[in-house]
Amino acid sequence: MCKFAEDSKMNQHYTAMIRIKDLDFEISIRQDEISSSIANIAEKMNQDYEDKCPLLLAILNGSFIFAADLVRRLTFEHEIQFVKLASYQGTESTGKVKELIGLNVDIADRDVIIVEDIVDTGKTMANLLPQIKDKGARSVEIATLLMKPEKLAVDLDVKYCAIEIPNDFIVGYGLDYDGLGRQYPDIYTVVKKD
Repeated sequence: MCKFAEDSKMNQHYTAMIRIKDLDFEISIRQDEISSSIANIAEKMNQDYEDKCPLLLAILNGSFIFAADLVRRLTFEHEIQFVKLASYQGTESTGKVKELIGLNVDIADRDVIIVEDIVDTGKTMANLLPQIKDKGARSVEIATLLMKPEKLAVDLDVKYCAIEIPNDFIVGYGLDYDGLGRQYPDIYTVVKKD
């Protein structure tokens, strides 16, 4: 089950506010909380896949940092492949998913874990899940760093969710605003103007 992001003690290794293009962002989830949340879902995955060798299918671009940190905590054998899908423009989901780089590995009779940075409306996953199932996957689960339950527009079972967040636009830890801001180790929420 997901946990809600909480405020934690500050340390000396973060910037409280950042500006990207025309928007200001304030820190909302610190790196230590992200790391702890990833460790929690990795532990559950280690139990569930102890004697299996699933394929982790990481969604680019946003999930690359999460995927790297997650796989270093997995104790079971696994493979990882990447697929690139797009559904965002600026700060809003377009609702239209475009496959840019497709799946190029045989997944027939394989356990597949989709690794995603954020489940927002769920439309990306709703588009991807049937494609994976049509290719003969034995099972398909979703592992996401972040999820916005308030914005979910489709019925979706997310088995491994690290952190639930409100319906705000965020950057950092692999997530971007028009291609910028992925490098921050913490997650920042856009500052809403009155």
